[in-house]
Amino acid sequence: MNIDWAALGSVFGVSLVATVALVGLFTLGIVGLSKGAAPAEGATSTAAGPTGSAALARTGAYVCFGLCLAAVSYGIYMIVA
Repeated sequence: MNIDWAALGSVFGVSLVATVALVGLFTLGIVGLSKGAAPAEGATSTAAGPTGSAALARTGAYVCFGLCLAAVSYGIYMIVA
């Protein structure tokens, strides 16, 4: 039995980078959604809707979640194909 250690190391490195990237993107999405959260009880808000910053954070969060979905879908495609 002969193990190609270079190929094994390459697969390990790519999977480590992909995992860290996906977790980072998902975390950014969660942080983006939490920026647009409702104000705390007792706090007053003059705006009827989300502010520009909150809307931008929510849009960024949806982009991050979309990229996560695309990466996972591509990984499933590579496994099946």
